[in-house]
Formats: sequence, structure tokens, C-alpha cells
Amino acid sequence: MSTSPRPVVGVTLDSEPPGGYSKQPWYALRENYCDVLAELGAAPVALPHEPELVEDYLALIDGLVITGGAFDIDPALYGVGERHATVRLKERRTRFEWAITERALEADLPVLGICGGQQLLNVVLGGRLIQHIPDAVPGALAHEQPNPRTEPGHEVHVVPGTLLHRLTGTERLLVNSAHHQAAETVGPGIVVSGRAPDDVIEAIEDPRRRFCLGVQWHPEYRIGPGDGAIFEGLIAACRARRETR
Repeated sequence: MSTSPRPVVGVTLDSEPPGGYSKQPWYALRENYCDVLAELGAAPVALPHEPELVEDYLALIDGLVITGGAFDIDPALYGVGERHATVRLKERRTRFEWAITERALEADLPVLGICGGQQLLNVVLGGRLIQHIPDAVPGALAHEQPNPRTEPGHEVHVVPGTLLHRLTGTERLLVNSAHHQAAETVGPGIVVSGRAPDDVIEAIEDPRRRFCLGVQWHPEYRIGPGDGAIFEGLIAACRARRETR
């Protein structure tokens, strides 16, 4: 491991209304998002949903992880007027994540989108989403897997020659799965680098950027070696950017 200062990786938080943990609105984040970053050599920093502080955050961080959560992107943001009955919004979170993702991409910061974070990344990059996989994909797999998230739910076929392939060194990944939406189309220049056996898009990337990858599963659980390799690649890209500041 390098003895140089750890690259700082911003990690977006989830938010919840009053109830449960607190009678006031509260932020939430599973520990394993930060654990994997710290264990592999980064310094994770949680990012509250303050859109007006995006530039201040960007001055502090070397890379960005957009996390998942039990909510959806407003279909109006990708040009669809009708909203599926299952769609649940967190408008302030989405407004913040959109703003910081857009600016991070403009600054060529390394960006990793995870699950819902991949979906937001896809929309920011000009793509559209499937609003509810069971209604849109005949014979779809159980993308909301019934078994624990610490176990694989299905496999992903990795496209040779992509960033995902270079990072993981394999054309087949076993992944966990916890989503009812997915990328339907991708924007100009964006590469689909992984698909489930039912053809649902599981990974996207932008080869024009230093490191821009979205995965539909949760590699922070590290259920296979490919998951850790994704974070190692992100951290290496963050360290390289830090050294060129």
C-alpha cells in the first residue's frame, strides 16, 4: 500500500423521514460502503445532501461513490411523463446527487455508481430507465433477490475489453441483486459492460473518462474477488488524480 496520503472518496448518504431511528429526519449509510474503501486504502467521507455545497465537497474529494437506496429517480428527469405505481422518490437526495455527479464528471473525478447510484449515473449521462423490471422484461430474473445480500443472486456476463473486464479479469461475475429498476438505454458514447442472463443491463461505463463505472449490484459486500477489484480500481484512479492536483 502507498505511504502517500490516502485519496479522499466522497460517499453519498441515504435519507429517511422521521420515525425509526429518530423522530427527526435522519441520514443513513451501511458501514460496508465505508469499510471497503478504508480497508483498501482510501479515506471515505460521507456527503450530506446540500446542493449548495457541491463545489466545497469537490474541493475536498478525489473521487465519488453514489450509493444505492430504496427509492427511484423521477421519470421526468429522463423524459418520461408517466410514473409507475412502484416508483418512490427522494427529491432532495436526487437533486444533490445529480448536481455532484454532474460536476464530478465535468472535473473528471473518478465516479462509481452502485445500484440506484448506477441508475442516477445512467440518467445523468443521457440514458433512460426501466421503471419496473417485472412489468417490462419477460422472464426476468429475481433482481430483488430473495436470499441474503451476502450471497449471490445471479451472474453477470462481462463484455471483454471493457473497464469492468480489465478490473475483474473475468467474463462472468456472481453478484447480489437488490433492484426493481435498471438502465433501459444509455447515452451517446456510453458502453454497456455487463448484462444479466435475462439481458438486463448490469454495468455501464464511459471510456472517455478517467474512471466512470456504474454497477447494478452491491460490490461493497465483496461476495467475490471481482467486487474488491472494482474498489481497488476506483481508489487507484483517485490516487492518480490526487497526485496530479
